[in-house]
This record gives sequence, structure tokens and C-alpha cells, in this order.
Amino acid sequence: MESTTTSLPLPARSEQVAQALAAAGIPGTVRQLADSTRTAAEAAAALGCEVGAIANSLVFLSDGQAVLVLTSGRHKVDTAALAARWGRGKLRRATPEQVREATGQAIGGVAPTGHPAPLPTVVDQALTDYPRVWAAAGTPHTVFPTTAEELLRLTGGTLLPVGPDED
Repeated sequence: MESTTTSLPLPARSEQVAQALAAAGIPGTVRQLADSTRTAAEAAAALGCEVGAIANSLVFLSDGQAVLVLTSGRHKVDTAALAARWGRGKLRRATPEQVREATGQAIGGVAPTGHPAPLPTVVDQALTDYPRVWAAAGTPHTVFPTTAEELLRLTGGTLLPVGPDED
């Protein structure tokens, strides 16, 4: 069962995401939910969808810069395999402070867009298995519907498998 959508004005961070979506011609509308979407499981429960249809926005550091990995909620990122596929140096999880510095958003609500500057991005190939995916919209209570193809266009990202043994 889907969580109820609140009719409150969008938080400033989510408004930035909504503006970035509109500027990119992405039709998904930012929704503010009563339930938390901080984790993929919470988001899937709140939206009434499979956990794999949740596009987690994870920030890593690689080669001295922040990078974004949009991964399906159905699995974890294999950082060594992804770094090799992507042709980058070692990937290590960013700290909460580094995530906020790179994206302007807090962990649990990081959107694929609306950041101070674009980040090198990978979109998980597994997201193409779903006709509609949901991504965070700048806070742990806001999301928007999209597709893997729209995420690629929105971020200028690269489509790659991010889990283990997906070559």
C-alpha cells in the first residue's frame, strides 16, 4: 500500500531537485511522503513497489573526487568490480560530511540531481529491469518517479553493472 502524500510545500532541497528535473525535461513530479524513504526497504514499503525499483544515490570518493552511483535497491555495490568496469581508482564510501559537501543533500535523501556541480555518475544496469524506478528528491521524505534512461540523460551517467559477478 502506498504511503500518503503530504500537501505541504516542498523543502528547499526538493524544490531544487524539481527545478533540475523540469530543466532537463524529466516529467516525474516530486512527491513528499508521510513515511521515511531513508533506506531502499523503507522507500519500497512507502511506495508499494519492489525494492529493486528504488534507485539509491550513493556517493563515493575515487581518484580524489566525489562520484555518484545510482544503484538498484536489490543489491550492494561491488566497489572493486565497479571501479575496474568504470576505469577508475578505488571507490570508498564518502562520509556524511563529504556527501553533503558534494551534493548539498544529506544521506538518506540524496537525489541524482540538484547538486552544486554535476558528479561523474554510474547508473546501475539492473535499474533497466523496471519500467518505473523511484529516486530520492533531496530529503528522506521526498521521491520522484523516473526510468533508468531518464537517469542516464539527467546525470550524463554511464550504464554499468554495479553488483558482484555481473560481467
